[in-house]
Amino acid sequence: MRQSSLNELFTQFKNNNLKRAEIEGLIYNYMIFNQEKTCLCHWERDDYEDYVSWFYPRIQKAIDNYNENGSSFEAFMKKFIFNSSREYRVRAATRNVTEYSTWCARVPDLYAREEAPGYSLEENENILTRFLDGKYGRKNARRVLALVLKCYYYVSDDFIEKIAGKIGMEIQCLKEMVNKIREIRQKKDDAIYYMKERIYGQFYRCVVYEKRLSLIQENTAAYDRLKLRLIKARKRLENMRSRLASIRTDATNTQIAEVIGVKKGTVDASLHKLKARMRALAEKSLLN
Repeated sequence: MRQSSLNELFTQFKNNNLKRAEIEGLIYNYMIFNQEKTCLCHWERDDYEDYVSWFYPRIQKAIDNYNENGSSFEAFMKKFIFNSSREYRVRAATRNVTEYSTWCARVPDLYAREEAPGYSLEENENILTRFLDGKYGRKNARRVLALVLKCYYYVSDDFIEKIAGKIGMEIQCLKEMVNKIREIRQKKDDAIYYMKERIYGQFYRCVVYEKRLSLIQENTAAYDRLKLRLIKARKRLENMRSRLASIRTDATNTQIAEVIGVKKGTVDASLHKLKARMRALAEKSLLN
């Protein structure tokens, strides 16, 4: 069966013999099966099919922009395809550079990332046991509870299960307290999370700029423009990193007091004494 040309298809559409969805589908099929008749006959078949799939939503715009007083519809489409193929190539190249840069960027080089401090219960178990089993064990247990709530941001369920028994609490009760402090701090934690996400995005934007810059000839206007964008992007990343470092991730003593059900001064004194006693025990342990 003979396949209609683009001019014939447009004539049928103009005469209301084809609906818009029908002519768009027929043009798509024409492009798929007639690559040799387009200006993209030299493209690899896989690349060409990807392009046609990308081009399909733009067929409607091509039909609406066609002016019958000018060239034929087929000539117009060939020009439209040529111009859009250049846009596709630019986008594809940018995407490839982005993917390459993302995969090549090493995580240790991502200086915007943060690692949770290493609160290893195993490493300090002897000190903690002596601290809690001593003369003031019960008071010290309450002090450790305040410290756990203070550092809620880095506290995992696994850590809660390990520490709960040490301070004489039910695991579920301690989890409820930690969840309560998280609810109180939710707005601040969300701000930290979104700030980190923006920093990660800004970091990879710098990586992409660096890669694109390496592919552009030096001493050209395009090179100078992109280099300026890279300098500004790096500066912005530094500023964002500084802002993140200034945001507190620990709960306030007032919030801790609210969760435990005591006065703020009690929490202040507990954490102060805990810090002093733990430091003394650590120093004594080193001497022994």
